[in-house]
Amino acid sequence: MIDPAITPELVAKHNLTPEEYQRAIEILGRAPNYTELGIFSVMWSEHCSYKNTKPLLKTFPTKSPKILVGAGEENAGIIDIGDGVAIAFKIESHNHPSAVEPFQGAATGVGGIVRDIFTMGARPVCAVNSLRFGELSNPEVRRLFSGVVSGIAHYGNCFGIPTIAGEVYFDKSYEGNPLVNAFCLGVLRHEQITRGAAKGIGNPVFYVGPATGRDGLAGAAFASQDLTEESAEHQRGAVQVGDPFMEKLVCEACLELLATGAVAGMQDMGAAGLTCSTCETAARAGTGIEFELSKVPQRGPNMTPYEIMLSESQERMLIVVHKGREEEVKRIFDKWDLPWAEIGVVTDTGRMVAKNHGQIVVDIPAKKIADESPVYQREAREPQYLQAVRAFRLDGIADTSDAVGDLKKLLAWPSIASKNWVYRQYDHQVRDGSVVLPGSDAAVIRIKVDSLPVMSAELAAKVGDKRVPDKFVAMAVDCNATYVYLDPYEGGKITVAEAARNLACSGAVPLGSTDNLNFGNPHNPELFWQLKESVRGLAEGCRAFNAPVTGGNVSLYNQNPSGSIDPTPTVAMVGVIENPEHITTQWFKDEGDAIVLLGDVVDAADPLLGLGGSAFLQVAHGKKTGTPPRMNLE
Repeated sequence: MIDPAITPELVAKHNLTPEEYQRAIEILGRAPNYTELGIFSVMWSEHCSYKNTKPLLKTFPTKSPKILVGAGEENAGIIDIGDGVAIAFKIESHNHPSAVEPFQGAATGVGGIVRDIFTMGARPVCAVNSLRFGELSNPEVRRLFSGVVSGIAHYGNCFGIPTIAGEVYFDKSYEGNPLVNAFCLGVLRHEQITRGAAKGIGNPVFYVGPATGRDGLAGAAFASQDLTEESAEHQRGAVQVGDPFMEKLVCEACLELLATGAVAGMQDMGAAGLTCSTCETAARAGTGIEFELSKVPQRGPNMTPYEIMLSESQERMLIVVHKGREEEVKRIFDKWDLPWAEIGVVTDTGRMVAKNHGQIVVDIPAKKIADESPVYQREAREPQYLQAVRAFRLDGIADTSDAVGDLKKLLAWPSIASKNWVYRQYDHQVRDGSVVLPGSDAAVIRIKVDSLPVMSAELAAKVGDKRVPDKFVAMAVDCNATYVYLDPYEGGKITVAEAARNLACSGAVPLGSTDNLNFGNPHNPELFWQLKESVRGLAEGCRAFNAPVTGGNVSLYNQNPSGSIDPTPTVAMVGVIENPEHITTQWFKDEGDAIVLLGDVVDAADPLLGLGGSAFLQVAHGKKTGTPPRMNLE
């Protein structure tokens, strides 16, 4: 097959600006070929490069004596929880794929975040999610809602990981663009931390997992553009197809393989597939990588280099093996009945070189493509709608003549009503570590010795008979997007504070957080202002609660034909419960127990009496407005 000619129209179709294309030419010293153009497109997409948000992300607090792997270093952050044990955790989005194919979009969102965790050498022990949809009165919303929940349940239940917490909200702004944010937490010993780096010149590079197909083609680029009816239909093939049973085999094989000491580096093939995994591992190690595409297992006939490099077929791993340990590694792959291929080698060139039947089809400096994408300082301008928000007054609204009726409306509102229909579809007790189940302020899991990955012989000898006491870890995921819409800065602080309160009410001390920034088009100054201000609030909140950000995800270009979604900076926070007797749940226990309200009922300085942006205003009076209550972080 002959590659198409590189034209300005083709460059634009790949979401590269003329300036970005010119930069690619300067990096290569020549014009890119078709496959290389696709690589620049996905690697310089917002999903992979954070080119519109890097300056903002640098304002987050990211340091703590407890942090072992910090934000931006690897596939997930890792925090020490004592006695040589650590937790790896992260949250990521799969919004655009879930809007197009809700079942597979949500299912592969779970699969992707689980791979990020075991890629670090950790055993995944629980999953959490944050979901947002349009109004349930819309039949299309109900279809998306049902499909997403089914997809999450299918992948998590089949893989064998408990889904133990989450949140579900409904608002008209999410119609046509649901938000599906997936979180996973895993456990490991400090010595078991694995890096995604192609270390060791001459070390062989292995492909492990199912064959590469045309599903998920350029999914990272799809996630970095406006979602419209036309783009959704056109990009249906960009949605990946998942196999949780295969992922379970891959996970167990990888953890067993790591215990042998034969692995020099490991990376999952997530966004941008083989492209991202090869160039990122080489960039981290300061090495190069050379591989043969004809050796890559292929599911479709006559696949082109462009398709092989950009496919996002699921459950695939890239593993760098210490030279001389190949046969040992192959035996483990065969034991777990996994497809594998030795496709390449680590080099000292600093370049990612892909060949097809011996002919070079890609030759790009790895660090340039992985770490040196364009970075933009976008214009930010306060939205005009906030003038009306700040001018709003109650004018008698707070006086209700039907308090009981309003209360019933509130309790029946889908965003407040019980989410039992959702979480009863999830297996939340598999693995026997779940302590506090869905429905309380935060979920709590018990980490036992048998939760940890198997140790290498050297590590087992080092640890000896030292007993590791059970650990209790709590986690919560939160965001009040209405508050963020009405006041992004205060809404950001409130989001972090809510997550911290949920942990504290469960008996936990916050240790760290991971965020998923779901926003609209960054080229719109008013929407970028929402993002900038909410990040400022999030950063202040994380500092106040000593919950540094260990990583996360940015999802932009979330919109429907009526406009952008409400700004939704979702925060997942984790904490440790030192004394299991302090584990607390939210529901009333015994008749006659005292009920105590802590804090001021109303801020005397608030003219809206705490009702700005409230569910009461929305449900009882149909008004989504008013300045939210102020958050005093002290």
